Amino acid sequence: MQHVQTALQRLSELAESRPVATLSAAFADAGVELALVGGPVRDAFLGVAVHDLDFATNARPERILEIVRPISEAHWDIGREFGTIGARIHGEQVEITTYRADTYDGTSRKPVVAFGDSLEGDLLRRDFTVNALALSLPALKLIDPTGGLDDLMEGVLRTPIEPEVSFGDDPLRMLRAVRFTSQLGFYLDLPALEAVGELRRRILDISAERVRDELVKLLSTASPRAGIELLVESGLAELVLPELPALQLERDDAHQHKDVFDHSIKVLENAIDLERAAHESDPELPSPDVVLRFAALLHDIGKPKTREFVPGGKVTFHGHDWVGAKLTKKRLGALRFDNDTIKQVARLVELHMRLYNYGDAGWTDSAVRRFARDAGPLLDRLLRLIRADITTRNKRKSERLQFGIDSLEERLDELREQEAIDAIRPDLDGEEIMRILDIRPSRTVGEARNFLLELRLDEGPLGAEEAERRLRAWWSEREAE
Repeated sequence: MQHVQTALQRLSELAESRPVATLSAAFADAGVELALVGGPVRDAFLGVAVHDLDFATNARPERILEIVRPISEAHWDIGREFGTIGARIHGEQVEITTYRADTYDGTSRKPVVAFGDSLEGDLLRRDFTVNALALSLPALKLIDPTGGLDDLMEGVLRTPIEPEVSFGDDPLRMLRAVRFTSQLGFYLDLPALEAVGELRRRILDISAERVRDELVKLLSTASPRAGIELLVESGLAELVLPELPALQLERDDAHQHKDVFDHSIKVLENAIDLERAAHESDPELPSPDVVLRFAALLHDIGKPKTREFVPGGKVTFHGHDWVGAKLTKKRLGALRFDNDTIKQVARLVELHMRLYNYGDAGWTDSAVRRFARDAGPLLDRLLRLIRADITTRNKRKSERLQFGIDSLEERLDELREQEAIDAIRPDLDGEEIMRILDIRPSRTVGEARNFLLELRLDEGPLGAEEAERRLRAWWSEREAE
């Protein structure tokens, strides 16, 4: 009971804040209902910070605009089709949505919106009971028609109505269930889990963009393991991210290779830990590094296609890095990720084995420069990914690999002090090459630039005078051929 009283006190304080109090008074003066709903109310009971202020009302979108326009610094109706009006009030961003019920017509990949007339009816159409809580304003009355408070205390995800109906109305709720198991640390109740198994193919009715956004939210949680495991166990992964269940390679006692799926989740967890450690002194942690997290989860998806059993009781995955990069591009493209994210994640997957390629030969200056050149702006992320990829229980092997990364980072720091390795370029640009060789723009200019770039990688900065001498010598040999 004390926990509930504390939560109600938090909600009362939130209701007295300038943005909420101003909005509440405006709707009351207009004779219109208003309630704080969903996440903010749930989070008050969970004792976590409230970030998004979502409200529900019996007013239609046009009336909402009339009420918020005089009290807001800005307002927008980008969600008007779905009954949502956004506004900024006293510097706080809020969203007000007309009571509604979302359903699908069976053919469209977007919900069909029907406005409702009661708060209780609106809450019954929400995804889970823990999100079907509301605080009526300005009365500060808790509205809980579905037993959401009890489910919050128990840590269970349960749908307000029959799960088959709820997931049928909006199949994306199945992915939201997956995400909430990680975000909230709750478990999905058995009827809902069984309904996901029966209806999982309905996720194909949902647009790739909405699926993508849920996967991003899942990987952005502090501990994604539970959600990722449920994603695979429920069969949803086979439909939205089939490369994941493919990682569940059968264990083979003779070859003693690890389960790649579990390894990949562990790498993701390691990457999250390294991400946190890098910003532990920051007063506010930056947004989760989605690029690094996807690269960590997907870094070995090329292994099923490249697995080979070889004599001597070993299993190999030669080329799984570049095969994985191709698969990553294809999957993230199908999920409608932006081109920059696709390129960055795929590049990290492609490069995650570079430590092993260079390690045995030792970190010469040339090797370090080429490593930095290949990674480019992804260098810090790549180093984190490589370090996160060390999951062996063999202490000596782990220490050896960690030492290799430490050595590489030391060499990078040393060369950074001597030269600009983070943006390695030839000592002469294209204009200078054309002037020195007295040639016009052509393929030859690119070949000359590549020659100088290789010199730069092998020997470090040459200086303009030495670079010109080497370039003229290369040109003379080329002309003599």
